[in-house]
Amino acid sequence: MTRRLAEVAKKVGVSEATVSRVLNDKPGVSENTRTAVLTALDVLGYERPTQLRGERSRLVGLVLPELQNPIFPAFAEVVGGALAQQGFTPVLCTQTAGGVSEADYVELLLQQHVSGVVFFGGLYAQADSPHEHYERLAQRGLPTVLLNAAIDGLGFPQVSCDDAVAVEQAMGHLVSLGHRKIGLVLATPDHIPSRRKLAAARVAAARAGVDLPDAHIEHALFSLEGGQVAAGRLLQRGVTGIICASDPIALGAVRAVRRAGLSVPGDVSVVGYDDSSFMTCTDPPLTTIRQPIEAMGRAAVDLLASEIAGARVTHDELLFEPELVVRGSTGPVSPRD
Repeated sequence: MTRRLAEVAKKVGVSEATVSRVLNDKPGVSENTRTAVLTALDVLGYERPTQLRGERSRLVGLVLPELQNPIFPAFAEVVGGALAQQGFTPVLCTQTAGGVSEADYVELLLQQHVSGVVFFGGLYAQADSPHEHYERLAQRGLPTVLLNAAIDGLGFPQVSCDDAVAVEQAMGHLVSLGHRKIGLVLATPDHIPSRRKLAAARVAAARAGVDLPDAHIEHALFSLEGGQVAAGRLLQRGVTGIICASDPIALGAVRAVRRAGLSVPGDVSVVGYDDSSFMTCTDPPLTTIRQPIEAMGRAAVDLLASEIAGARVTHDELLFEPELVVRGSTGPVSPRD
């Protein structure tokens, strides 16, 4: 008990006596100090006293699949900042191979009496993954918002980048440069955003009079290595333009082109997705589809804060339009093709 008092007092910057008054629900403490003490208690992983457990903390879980892809820390920064402006403290939960699972994080967050949860790039986007932990959140009535497309039936508010528009922009750009042999590197077949991208690509290709055979569709992990392997197979089938489901996949495609003794964009054009950090610094700078992360992140927090406050919010998916950013990785089709 003494150690707990000392740690909480140090984190908040108050005396141990003040912490004790809060934990014993005694008067004489300002509401701001009381809230700060309870939040520190949650952050440090201590159980609240029984008489205070009915009060939800001002913590919000922010669950991400990893931090290696620059788009995830970018979203975390936007969402974390917007949460702070609303008076909440974000709790960052990132998964590692063989480490804490998404379901485990949900249990931990529930134990901490968080006010809500924001997910980005979670198992909700994969049709073949387990989803029982989302049902737990729904049963508890915990405000939850999902960033980007999810499987049907979860019933949470969703804020998404319009995958169909993204692919239409990428396909239209390559077609305008004369490309007719266009391939796609998407995530796993059960990935909902990738399914949407594929459906939109088939429509856009048909509209442009371009063939898009199954042999021009590859699936990969969201990594540079996965992109390299998948793009290598597409190059063997003669594609001159490659549309990728993420920037790391696109950088892997660029590497595959070079390993094949070809150049980007002289022989093969490559389009990424996200416009994550440093894509202007790659060689060549990457043409990509920019997700409006600032607008999406703030919309997600606004929805979450409204639900926490008890307001009714739309559970229809909010779609945000992406933007084609043309750089040096795309160019006219080679006269040889």
